[in-house]
Amino acid sequence: MEDLKDLLPVEAVRLDVRAADWREAIGAAGRLMVETGAATDEYTDEMVANVEENGPYIVIAPGVAFAHSRPSPAVLRTGMSWVRLAEPVEFGHETNDPVTLVVALAAQDSAAHTSAMGSLARLLGDPATAAALAEAPTPKALHAVLAGERPKDGSEKSGPTGAPEASTAPEASTTPEPPSASEPRAVSLHKILTVCGNGVGTSLFLKNTLEQVLDRWGWSRFVTVEATDTISAKGKASEAVALLTSREIARTLGDVGRPVKVVQDFTSTAEVDAVLRDTYDV
Repeated sequence: MEDLKDLLPVEAVRLDVRAADWREAIGAAGRLMVETGAATDEYTDEMVANVEENGPYIVIAPGVAFAHSRPSPAVLRTGMSWVRLAEPVEFGHETNDPVTLVVALAAQDSAAHTSAMGSLARLLGDPATAAALAEAPTPKALHAVLAGERPKDGSEKSGPTGAPEASTAPEASTTPEPPSASEPRAVSLHKILTVCGNGVGTSLFLKNTLEQVLDRWGWSRFVTVEATDTISAKGKASEAVALLTSREIARTLGDVGRPVKVVQDFTSTAEVDAVLRDTYDV
């Protein structure tokens, strides 16, 4: 599996890009993947069509859109791009608009970029790192943050070994004691589905966040998480205890015979924790 820094080269990063609307914002991200050899212009059209067909579910967190489409011949290799907008634009999302960051993905399959998606989800879910990314003055500086390097003037935010502490301590102190993993109600059908339009992008973000919560609860041995698309989810729903997704995709899924839980911020462990508690009534 490729790392985030391998899939997102510094040449695929642009800052303070001007876009009149969401189509131009996605277009800017698509052009970067064309310039870096990850995709053709047709893939940009496919990313735009994905939003037109499925709605703005790609706005996975406040201010953050994750543009992508299904693997297709327009994808030359798995790669990503990063566009920080000069002015925010509206994508039509009920709670996460306006968007200031567009991250785009061109994936040849649903597996090669899993590790990179996990890394990106953790970075965007950490307030200190998210702030550093928003304030990075150059593409090179932003790429250094993505690679895990701490800002030179941010040493006061780190512990003696240089590991960041400020963003993780509050969450740990407010996490309730999880129920015993040996309780029968802790598992049901042993599977939760995270669902997006294509099964290769936003569902992987949500899968990673959910797995972080399960790890913290000590339930990872008992509950598995599978990222999938809307078509496959309908066929697999009977295997799952619940499906987690966006409001737009929940409308597309309709009644699948299992609870469909809406998550607004796919990078928020706090929100996913609350949804998981509601799912298992704990």
